[in-house]
This record gives sequence, structure tokens and C-alpha cells, in this order.
Amino acid sequence: MAEENKKTKKKQAHTATFSPKLVGLIADEVAKTVIRRLPSFRRRKKRKKTKKIEDAIFLDTSAIIDARVFDIINLGVFRGTFVVLESILLELKHIADSQDTVKRERGRKGLELLEKLKKTKGVKFLILSDSENGPEPENIKEVDEKLIHKTKMHKGRIITCDYSLEKKSSISGITAININTLATLLKIRAVPGEALHIRLLHKGKESTQGVGYLDDGTMIVVENAAGEIGKETDVLVSRVIQTTAGRILFAKKIKEI
Repeated sequence: MAEENKKTKKKQAHTATFSPKLVGLIADEVAKTVIRRLPSFRRRKKRKKTKKIEDAIFLDTSAIIDARVFDIINLGVFRGTFVVLESILLELKHIADSQDTVKRERGRKGLELLEKLKKTKGVKFLILSDSENGPEPENIKEVDEKLIHKTKMHKGRIITCDYSLEKKSSISGITAININTLATLLKIRAVPGEALHIRLLHKGKESTQGVGYLDDGTMIVVENAAGEIGKETDVLVSRVIQTTAGRILFAKKIKEI
């Protein structure tokens, strides 16, 4: 018996003792290690949801200073929320402060029309910060790139007069409406053999030619009509030529019987 007690005391002497506080700290560290190693236990950061703009229509600088888009908006052709980025507004202000008289006038007119659009009843208008929904990717620096990025984010459309932006948008899978293309599509479709009544305003490249215009701005070059400048006359369309600047009609005077 004495021998057994001696062995028990010896065993207890070799057994390490831990305080309850130390045991608690060890348990906490073990729990933290387990949580770190199990992905399902990790806290996921809540992503800030992008507040989508309903039927967003982004206006480009070129479309604003061109000004025809505002007439189209007033007709009610486009439905949705018209959006202007802060970077485009800044670009417009720089144009309005330009040393060039024409640019300065167009820039100021563009700002006035935007202010008028903002106050128009029944029209949804929004100025969108470039930093809305978080900072943009570092590789996006140009205004056009910012415009395409924001339009794609909100699944919107772009209205522009810039051919390059139209093509870039198309490559990015975004619908871009070019006002110039729209104007061309809406021009009068005169065909060879069609009779028109026009007023000749000036001579053409050839000294014998007279030049007039249709209501949509289409040029008509009339052969052997230099003597009719300043007069209204009936002409017959002979051919139609498509150029980069638009369509040009060539015609002949209708001889009086």
C-alpha cells in the first residue's frame, strides 16, 4: 500500500497542471484556427450592389454640343432616364471656356440645353458621378472609356455624333445611336426619274450647274441651270450618288412644253 501511494504521488508530480484561464485561452486559439481553415466559416464581405438606372440613355459630349438630340427628346422619341457623366460635364465646361469662339458658343449652348432638359416635366434626367458604385478600374482613364464602362454597368444605350465612339460601343456590345446616321436614314429617298420642285441658290463646281437643297439638306446639282440661280424650277432626278458626307442628287431641268 505504501508502495502504491508512493507511485501515485510520483505520477502526480510529473503531471502538468493548467489554470482555467489558460485552458480558456487555448480553446479560443484552437477555435480561431479551425474557423480560418474552413472557408464556409469565413466572413464574406458584402458587395455593394449597383443601383441600376432604369432604361439609361447616356449622352455623349458630341451629341450635347450638336444639340439635335434635344429636339428628338422633346418629340418623345426616346423613353428612359437621360444620364450625363460628371467627366462629360467637365469636358463640356472646358469647351464652354475655350478660346475658340465657335467651340465656346457650342459648349455654353450645350450647358444651357442640359439645364433646360433637367427642368423639363416628364423627362428623367441624372448627372452620374464617375465614382458611383466604387472606383473605376485603373485602366479606364479616357472619357469615352468611362462612358462605355458606365453604360455597360447599367445596361444602357449611348447617344453620340462620334463615329469612333459608335464603333467602340458596338465592339463592347453596347447600342450606340449616332445622330448623323439617324439623320441620313430620315432623308428624303429621291430616286432617278422622280420630279422635284426646288429653288436654285448658287452655282456648282461647273459653271453651267445650278445647286439647290431639299428640306432635309440634301444637295441637288442641276445641269445647265446656272441661268436659273435665285429662281424656283422643276427638275427631274437623273442619278443619285452616295458620298461620305451624304447623298447628292443630280438632275436636269424639265423643259417647258
